Amino acid sequence: MTPRARLRAADLLPNATIGLRARKVRAALSALAVAVGIAAVVGVVGITRSSESAVLAEIDRLGTNLLTVTNGQSLSGQEVELPAAAPGMIGRAYGVQQVAATAEFPSYPVFRTDKMPIYETNGLDVRACDGALLRTLGGTVRQGTFLNPATSRFPAAVLGYQAARALGIARANHAIRVWVPDPSGVTGHWLTVVGILDPFPLAPEIDSSVLVGFPLARQLFGYDGHPSRIYVRTVTSQTAVTAALLARTAWPNHPEQVQVSRPSDALAARLDVQNSGTTLLLGLGAVAILAGGLGIANVMVISVMERRREIGLRRALGATRGHIGSQFLLEALLLSVLGGGCGVGIGAAVTFSVARLHGWATLVPGVAVWGGLGIAAVVGAVAGMYPALRAARLSPTDALRSA
Repeated sequence: MTPRARLRAADLLPNATIGLRARKVRAALSALAVAVGIAAVVGVVGITRSSESAVLAEIDRLGTNLLTVTNGQSLSGQEVELPAAAPGMIGRAYGVQQVAATAEFPSYPVFRTDKMPIYETNGLDVRACDGALLRTLGGTVRQGTFLNPATSRFPAAVLGYQAARALGIARANHAIRVWVPDPSGVTGHWLTVVGILDPFPLAPEIDSSVLVGFPLARQLFGYDGHPSRIYVRTVTSQTAVTAALLARTAWPNHPEQVQVSRPSDALAARLDVQNSGTTLLLGLGAVAILAGGLGIANVMVISVMERRREIGLRRALGATRGHIGSQFLLEALLLSVLGGGCGVGIGAAVTFSVARLHGWATLVPGVAVWGGLGIAAVVGAVAGMYPALRAARLSPTDALRSA
């Protein structure tokens, strides 16, 4: 009885790499297609997680307990003013820790020189506030000092981060010109910049504002005590309850004309937009992986056709169909996993570079790494199935005759 042919596991790997070692360039190009797809998946997931981590850390640092109260519109569509007593009433509301009122004066152009024509607008707003604003928003001063009870009475101003950049002012103790309409025409008033603020991620309107004290606002702009925006810092655990009370607290007679919002929701919305974009990019990565799998299948089919003589000779010497099929299946697996490993490395490197560029913590989830390798293995198995079956079905005589 003729003994059954056996193929040791130690011999299977060298046999499976014959084609890869003989045609290195073709093997590298085939693996590259899978590597691009896996790199896209790993890079997208890694960059998304790193960005999400940065946004969540920013939300945690700034807090989700900041609310803003703004004036709304009447039933006729006209913009209404908040009551002058609104800040005081809000300060007594349940769960409120700090309150800071501001009043906006958008019709007063501000420039760093009196040589600019007043009809040239630079998108800056003048706002009145007091020292409570910095405490409530948790902001910091980049240069100089913030408004205090003394400077609020004098022609002094504090610039938001974007306002300072728009005016080309990098240091305090700089003079700026604000134009104020009066019955005789337009009067220019010089203000001294006493401070420049760092950015306010939860209050971007402050970044593009020129801040002055309430006493000066009454003197120059005729401020009547009605705030246009009130910032409220609450007890974190009571934020939702407090938000539901603020409209009626600010204006008991017309709560429907008061708008209450939470600025941190805008940062959270960025995550939703980012996730929708991530889904699209992952889909493109999947298409690239599919294209790589088809490329491997095509290469393996050509490899079977080119190696018919080798297949026929091995079958004539006793190799079974299982031996031939497993050899070509393993070759496809190796080709795909090799590309997958390179893709994981490329994706991780891209994630690290982007995260470092933006100052994020680098996060490459394990599910992306092992998932990428797993996807590559599945793609290789599926792509190599047909070529392996085709090679296994070749009879020794047909293979040798056609060769």
